[in-house]
Amino acid sequence: MRVITGLYKGRLLKTVNDLSVRPATDRVKQTIFDMLSNRIDLEGARILDLFAGSGSLGIEALSRGASHATFVETYADALNFIERNVEALGCEAATEILSMDAMQFLRRSQDRFDLVFADPPYAYDETASIPSVVFQDKILKRHGYLLIEHASKLEFSSTPLYHAGPSRKFGRTVVTFFHHPREQETSS
Repeated sequence: MRVITGLYKGRLLKTVNDLSVRPATDRVKQTIFDMLSNRIDLEGARILDLFAGSGSLGIEALSRGASHATFVETYADALNFIERNVEALGCEAATEILSMDAMQFLRRSQDRFDLVFADPPYAYDETASIPSVVFQDKILKRHGYLLIEHASKLEFSSTPLYHAGPSRKFGRTVVTFFHHPREQETSS
């Protein structure tokens, strides 16, 4: 796994060797950031990487100009790899690494983010609740995006709190984008 572009382009990232962590493939990461490039300016952005695994999504955002990334992960081995990756890139000052449950973090956080990545395990019981918590608790800034990588059997619909879509499918995995409703979406 490598950083695709930007300040850390080509740098290799380490991750756990077992199947407990599903790091985003280069193809998925490239598609995500291509789609984001038309939606949000990452320069100076604050990033939240939930279920961070190796930290590859947050690190990719830092490489592309984000000013800060918060990584939230419960798995001790994965946390160790995030710390090692951040140290190897020399970006410790632009990161915060937290060992805690993602939903616990969301329900307690007073921080606001421009971009939130969530890549929960497929069996995670609260995946469907993530958008409601993020938007209800105002974790996401008004112009921001939430991206959830999830199993293809889970489908999201828009609500008065958020707009769900677009989505991109990669085999058994789907990445769904969420944002605050725009004026024309709320008036129709």
